[in-house]
Amino acid sequence: MKKQIVLIVALIFTATTISAQSQYNGGTFWKPIPRNYEVRQAFEVESLVPMFFTGGYHFGVGYRYNRFRVRASIINGGSYNADVQAVSGTIEGYKRYYTTSPGFFLGYNLWKNLEMYGYYERHTFKIEQMVTHDKQNLPSNDFGIGMSYQFFIGRTFYIQPGVHTYFRSEQTIKFADAGTYTIPTLEISPVVRLGVRLWRKY
Repeated sequence: MKKQIVLIVALIFTATTISAQSQYNGGTFWKPIPRNYEVRQAFEVESLVPMFFTGGYHFGVGYRYNRFRVRASIINGGSYNADVQAVSGTIEGYKRYYTTSPGFFLGYNLWKNLEMYGYYERHTFKIEQMVTHDKQNLPSNDFGIGMSYQFFIGRTFYIQPGVHTYFRSEQTIKFADAGTYTIPTLEISPVVRLGVRLWRKY
């Protein structure tokens, strides 16, 4: 399955890069004219690719209108331990996993391809107690502010590194052996998304 995903990504990258070479009104492959950040409207799809390395997945679709951008996504973290993002550090004896959860984002381009955005993600975490391997689901309404920059390769393909923050209310769940887990209320996480701009209008 992973080999098929890698092949599909490689084919998309090759096809979009080749097609992008014929879409210039001027400039060069790396600095086309008009510039990518001058787009008036665009449809984009992207993925938080590291989620695939832990057996999960992430897909997002976005629409840009002038400087504004709306985006919806879905994530499943596989075996990724989300507690490593917590400012307070990991919680001994427990791990927290992303189960399939949606997210909604609203962003604004501050300068060129530098975007700041707010978001709401309705996460359902699976909490595992490492000694007993007992697992429980913990729903959470997560809000955050993020910032990232789109580095374009030609007209179509882009890499978007950034930083996300997450804020949530404190919640605690109890396990059968009287152990308790309290979810962190503040997280900071680096992110790297790969994306394709499918359609654009200048």
